Amino acid sequence: GPCTECSCSSGKEPAKDPSHTKKKENGDQLCVPKIFFGTRTHKQITQISRELKRTAYSYVPMTILSSRDYTCIHPVVSNSSNRNEMCVELLEGKQGKSCSYFHGVHKISEHHALQSAPGMYQAWDIEDLVSLGRKLRACPYFAARELMVGADIVFCPYNYLLDPQIRESMDIKLKDQVVILDEAHNIEDCARESVSYGVTESQLRAAREELDFMVNNNIRQKHHEPLRAVCCSLI
Repeated sequence: GPCTECSCSSGKEPAKDPSHTKKKENGDQLCVPKIFFGTRTHKQITQISRELKRTAYSYVPMTILSSRDYTCIHPVVSNSSNRNEMCVELLEGKQGKSCSYFHGVHKISEHHALQSAPGMYQAWDIEDLVSLGRKLRACPYFAARELMVGADIVFCPYNYLLDPQIRESMDIKLKDQVVILDEAHNIEDCARESVSYGVTESQLRAAREELDFMVNNNIRQKHHEPLRAVCCSLI
């Protein structure tokens, strides 16, 4: 269940509890919740991390989740229009090639530049992470995800929290965590966008032809007929 014991009341500073867990009487682990801070744009994250730097909480372990558009530094992948697919293909190593930046991820998460003193962190933004990645030849995209494990506060765009597919792929678990949504009046549009999908007429016609083929060849007819009917009515 949610934390019943606050780190303040126990007289311990949260920073001195690196495992983020406390023992409960019956031996269960009691997790200290993370704060997920969702914003509308990446630009706002930069502003917020700048503000965080100016507070007493600048030392709190943090991470910023963002897309490969902002954080991929692979010379070929970062200049392509379908970064996600190219990245996945490289990591699967089908062409016999892999991504050397990905294999250097731990260099970032262990690097002292993210800590002002051993064990003491300092607020940073995406640009800091990317320039550190370039310097260390290590992938900022996956480093940010790895840093989420030990982070007390996680900054990300709204859709990382609202879109179930992104949540799953980023391994974000919101149960018993604290969620803060900045400028929450924008949430409705964002939620609509995350469940909306655009298709062209030619895509629909191609889908109908494939479904025709399935139905005519008795391949799982009862599943494919209603889908074909939907395609036809949309066309």
